[in-house]
Amino acid sequence: MTILETNNLKKTFGTFTALDGVDMSVNSGEVYGFIGPNGAGKSTTIRILLGILKATHGEAKIFGLDAWKDAVEIHKRIAYVPGDVTLWPNLTGGEVIDLFMKLRGGSNTGKREELIERFKLDPSKKCRTYSKGNRQKVALVAAFASNADLYILDEPTSGLDPLMEMIFQECVLEAKLAGKSVLLSSHILSEVEKLCDRVGIIRQGKIIETGTLQELRHLTRTNLLVETKQPLVDISLLKGVHEVKQQDAAVSFQVDAEELANVMKHVSEFGLIKLESSPPTLEDLFMRHYDSGNTSNAGAGGEA
Repeated sequence: MTILETNNLKKTFGTFTALDGVDMSVNSGEVYGFIGPNGAGKSTTIRILLGILKATHGEAKIFGLDAWKDAVEIHKRIAYVPGDVTLWPNLTGGEVIDLFMKLRGGSNTGKREELIERFKLDPSKKCRTYSKGNRQKVALVAAFASNADLYILDEPTSGLDPLMEMIFQECVLEAKLAGKSVLLSSHILSEVEKLCDRVGIIRQGKIIETGTLQELRHLTRTNLLVETKQPLVDISLLKGVHEVKQQDAAVSFQVDAEELANVMKHVSEFGLIKLESSPPTLEDLFMRHYDSGNTSNAGAGGEA
């Protein structure tokens, strides 16, 4: 079941096109990673989904409702965490959490207390005394303590230390196990790779790739480390071979998926001693698209 979808979503600011036909969907019980370089259109898309901005063209729906016209109804069932949380300076962290929970109609105090403990947050302190990381914790506790059906998380771990990032990841997976849906926008690609069922890559206001990590891997390169009996020559001249580096007695390089068989045939002629292969990471996928975008379409783009 589709929880969130956009169809041909466009947004212009004067003559500037921030979004240029974004098609995206998030299914029930799915964690969807939304990634792209700064200025690609991620935050603009999220603001439209939240009903903060109105799309110039196309549609955005959450729970089958229009993101702009039905924003009040939608917000009863979603939890949103931005990357730079601003809180009421004279309220305590606990008071802010309670306020957010009441706005969503929730009162799960047991979950609230559990999350405060897990995130090591002192809820008695005034918000004006909190560091950036502690402000993020307040928003995360309020979000995960709610009974939301959809979590929209825009750089949610900004300012958190590695231990708290792990707690955040646990909370996302727990939400997924409970059948909730998550839209996660993050610059921490290892985090997205670990948590997300599917990933969408946005560049210059367009979704350029979408799918599971396994589906996207065939579009990029495999990392190889080989050691041969005879010196491996001419490997850098082969089609589809990149980033050739000598590492002691071995050679490391990347191979385009469609050229892997031909490259391995060439390598085997030199007497294979050792072969290590690793699939491309999400960072590999992202950087290849980012680099190709800079080369071919530099200068365009949407808001962050």
